[in-house]
Formats: sequence, C-alpha cells, structure tokens
Amino acid sequence: MSKFQFPESIKSRPVYGTLEPRPGKAHLMIADAEGAEAILDLAAQDASLMAHAHIIYIPKGTDFGDKLRALNPAQYYEGPSYDASVQRLRHVLANAHQGLQVYLTGTEGLMGQAQNEAMQAGIPHTSIQTEHRGSVARRMQCVHCKGITEDVMTDPFVCSHCGLNLFVRDHYSRRLAAYQGVCIDAEDPGNVPEPKELYT
Repeated sequence: MSKFQFPESIKSRPVYGTLEPRPGKAHLMIADAEGAEAILDLAAQDASLMAHAHIIYIPKGTDFGDKLRALNPAQYYEGPSYDASVQRLRHVLANAHQGLQVYLTGTEGLMGQAQNEAMQAGIPHTSIQTEHRGSVARRMQCVHCKGITEDVMTDPFVCSHCGLNLFVRDHYSRRLAAYQGVCIDAEDPGNVPEPKELYT
C-alpha cells in the first residue's frame, strides 16, 4: 500500500482524504505514479464511473498504465510529465459542464497543481476530492528568489535556483501549489544542520 499518514500541522497545510464515488455526468481523474492505485480502488467501488471517466495519468516510472486502460474509461491519456499534460487538463476543464466530479490522487505536487487549474476554471477547492498516494516529496518555493524546486525530500535543502539553504516549512500556498522555504542560515551564514529526510 502506498498511503502515508501525515502528522498534524498548521491550518494552511493540505489535508487529504480517500476518493469516493460521487454521482455525476462526467468524472475527471488525474493521477501520477502510485495515485493509479486510488483510481483502481475507486473503480472497484463503482465500475459504472468509468463509462463517463476521463483519466489523465503520469506514470513517473511506475507501470499502472495497463491496469488503468483495462478499466475502459471513456477517455484515457498518459503523459510523460505534468507540464506535458497541463494543456489537455485545461482543455477538459474549459469544456466541462456543470456536475463534473474531479478526483486528484498521487503526489502532493500533482494534486496541488491540478487543484489550482480546476479552481481557476471555477471549481471550488471544497468540491475536489484528493487522496495522497506514493512519494512524500514536496514542491517548494524559495521565498527569496521565488523559484520552485520539485521533489524535495530533505530538510534543509538547497534552492535549485539561487543556492540558498532553505528550511522546509509547512506553510502552503494553494495559489502556487507549493510549500514555502526560508533561508535557514540568514543570521549565521554557513551554520546549516545536517539534512534529514522528511517525516523521519
């Protein structure tokens, strides 16, 4: 199983649930990596969803594609990355009708970015289901240079844009779909603790 129980944190930090079938004329399911397992679990609860489902899947080195295709969704797209898939996502959202059900699952980075797109299309974040599966890596924004570093697994980490040593904070920006990182040695340059893996 690829589920992880996140520790309690501050209010801005996202909280994830478990995907549940909802009635609707269309179902948009977006997943990466082990997020495919949540879609498979969802289909096991209600296989009839697939007749009206559009699955957008980013494997990230996993091999769930054949199992997802075997669900016989109305539409299936498999992309090499989120960036490569975002135009399709925007097209689906732009042409969506009232009652679209949105299911996001997989890594926090994927869910945050896809939720942002859905919200920009007019879907309230409270109407979007999310379920975390797989990696606990974070998408981090440096508050100093504003650069985004993907797949951060250690605290502190080095900003991939400006090279500062950043403290991994739980403060989350829904607009940016990223956590905020702040310089850890600003007052005492070079005094940087040994990086530790997140959640250890």
